[in-house]
Amino acid sequence: MMARRPAMSVMVLNAPFLPRFSRPQRSPAVTKSATLYFPLFLAQAAAVLDADGFAVDLVDAPADGLELGDVVARAVQSAPKLVVIDTSTPSIAADVAAAAALRQTLPGLFTLLVGPHATALPDEVLTSRPWAVRAVARREYDLTVLELARVLDSGPATPERLAKIEGLSFLDDAGRVVHNPDRPFIDDLDRLPPVAPVYKRFLDIRQYFNPNAKPPMVTLATSRGCPYRCSFCLHPQTLTGRAARCRSIERVLDEVAWCLDNFPGLRTVFFEDDTLTADRARCKAFCAAIVRRGLAFEWSANSRADLPAEVLFAMAKAGCRQVCVGFESADPAALSSMKKGLGVERMLRFRADARAAGIKVHGCFIFGFPGDTEASIMATIDFALRLGPDTAQFYPVMVYPGTEAYDDYRARGRIEAADWRDWLTPQGLHNCVVRNETLSPQELVRLCDLARRRFYLRPSFLVRRALAAAVSPGEAARTLRAARTFFKHLVFGSKV
Repeated sequence: MMARRPAMSVMVLNAPFLPRFSRPQRSPAVTKSATLYFPLFLAQAAAVLDADGFAVDLVDAPADGLELGDVVARAVQSAPKLVVIDTSTPSIAADVAAAAALRQTLPGLFTLLVGPHATALPDEVLTSRPWAVRAVARREYDLTVLELARVLDSGPATPERLAKIEGLSFLDDAGRVVHNPDRPFIDDLDRLPPVAPVYKRFLDIRQYFNPNAKPPMVTLATSRGCPYRCSFCLHPQTLTGRAARCRSIERVLDEVAWCLDNFPGLRTVFFEDDTLTADRARCKAFCAAIVRRGLAFEWSANSRADLPAEVLFAMAKAGCRQVCVGFESADPAALSSMKKGLGVERMLRFRADARAAGIKVHGCFIFGFPGDTEASIMATIDFALRLGPDTAQFYPVMVYPGTEAYDDYRARGRIEAADWRDWLTPQGLHNCVVRNETLSPQELVRLCDLARRRFYLRPSFLVRRALAAAVSPGEAARTLRAARTFFKHLVFGSKV
């Protein structure tokens, strides 16, 4: 019998940058609340490769505290033929540097960059250090990575062979950038294997944290894509698309059941869909299926502030504990400019219905869109206090390449940054790089600091949080983990 050829090795890498840098989130940073997202998209690509027989090594350097030298040493041991490296706007120089270091040590290595920044600016990424980056996989990259791995496993990576891979951009032998046609989005997401076994094999779930979920938690997705048009939202415009595509409910719940059986002490599942509640009928069917199967677990999800009360009550009955909601602003001009498609009265009704259903609300607010003034932002702060979400975040608008908001601010000459690293402070926190008609970056940061202090230093809020932590160990763990870093920034404010 002929001996089987050893499986080709592939490293899937969330590269080193800053300690606890949360690259996979929509606004990548070292966060004030110590949030660290699961590398969901990378893990999904790793699962696809693993299911096809490749020898996969998923490395999450920020979660594991690995430096670049550690990653290179690990690559020497596993000898990958392909490395898949995630990208974000503020970390892009480090992402390319990781590719360069790996290629310098393993000259035959094929370095592929993926993710939002590489998708938005493939020409710049490929030509910044041409010998370091061999190719970019644009948009949703699971099947592009798989096809590339198969090509590399079966022969040389010639331009002729690379040119047949949809969704790939690369440099030809003359150093010219070649963009292959876009790969269609995956309509049948059930084609993709579950990510949870990859988490179990490569990640320590205790390292990850989201203030919307009691730790320890895992992040799963039931769908990709969002039908709404918010101009600033990163993933629908760079990775997942504007049309929602869904996994079958039973497949999702099979994965949830696997997590409950295989992650001892698991407290929460966070469904990181762009908007889990976009399809209300499916959301209700999802909740009914959880109840029918007798799956007892707490979960949280992203939602819009337009759900009918009946959907919220169905979610609560199925174990939903909290939703993360983008209210963004109380100002009609700002809401219109960001294409939010919601008004203040609908938001207030949603909040009342969520409270009645017993679902906590984390509210997100953004300052600095066209039309925003200091007066309108102060009105939004007052609105946030009136709305009364259980927790809240206040940020200057963060614009990233690949979004309509970035193109708009750039066209107006309102981005004040010399380098992609300027999207973060030296410590890695979110930085403000935009101004609008009346407000500078410094003024927007000052107003965000003011909003946080007014919201979180209210005696009523502090008493409520203390009581919640006293009666729930999970709530206490969540509060203390976020508070370790958050209150330092709350007291001393932000620096720009």
